[in-house]
Amino acid sequence: MVQAARLSRQGNSTAPALMLVQIASLQAGSAVAKEAYAFVGPSALAGVRLFFSAVILWLLVRPSLRGVTAVQWRAVIPLGLVFAAMNVAYFQVISRLPIGVAATVELLGPLALSIALSRRLEHLVVALLALSGVLLLTGPGASLSTAGLVLGGAAALCRAGYVALSRRVGRLFPDWTGLSLALACGACVVTPVSAVTDGVAVAAHPPVLLTGLLVALLSSLIPYALDMTVLRRIDARAFGVLLALSPAVAAAVGFLLLREQLTVRQLAAVALVVMAGAWSVRRVGRPAGLEARPGTPDS
Repeated sequence: MVQAARLSRQGNSTAPALMLVQIASLQAGSAVAKEAYAFVGPSALAGVRLFFSAVILWLLVRPSLRGVTAVQWRAVIPLGLVFAAMNVAYFQVISRLPIGVAATVELLGPLALSIALSRRLEHLVVALLALSGVLLLTGPGASLSTAGLVLGGAAALCRAGYVALSRRVGRLFPDWTGLSLALACGACVVTPVSAVTDGVAVAAHPPVLLTGLLVALLSSLIPYALDMTVLRRIDARAFGVLLALSPAVAAAVGFLLLREQLTVRQLAAVALVVMAGAWSVRRVGRPAGLEARPGTPDS
């Protein structure tokens, strides 16, 4: 039991580092995708991204469908549908909002999930602190696209569903078979639609396919694999608040790669969210045994 506790503490302590890599990779992929919007629309990038993600992971994992149980399929298929909706919604959002703002709005879903799963007062305070930043960003007087904020709300709901379903799939499959099948399901939904609506634009600009491949690696394969790894070590509440680090990284990526500048109000909102994330990182790294261990119910 002592050895198990030690392994659990080590797993918890590496979660923040893995999340930072995930966030940086995801936001870099978003910036690469946004630069391609001069040639194709968001739906095209969503379809290409999911297609390449599904194909690459399928070739790497080579999942066997015979051994997949009905219980596993009931987790994989909803995750695949969430992948499809989340990709389409988020790529639409970053076409209307700066990446830093888009990442902050999308965070509303995981934060709401964190609040719902809170069992301690400090958990609730941290989640509410981050949520206040999101509300400051989206409240009255904010000079942001209404359509972008609405689509951001849809992306937030998808993100919350993704956190819950990804953790379940990660526990039902000992390897990457579940993630591979879920990405394939999502690609089967989005890619045909993208081919019909944006196939001509993609054919007119073949380099977009290389962009889509890079986006698939940065924004799908690396982040989703790291997410599932982290969700096998910590609970959905801790994971949801750790994502509070993403707006700061997104704002930095948007400024450095796309020259996107945020207002004072928007920077203040991002700062509140990052403060919550920093507190969460400190709490997750502590060996207090508060987080759920693999194979145990969520705390």
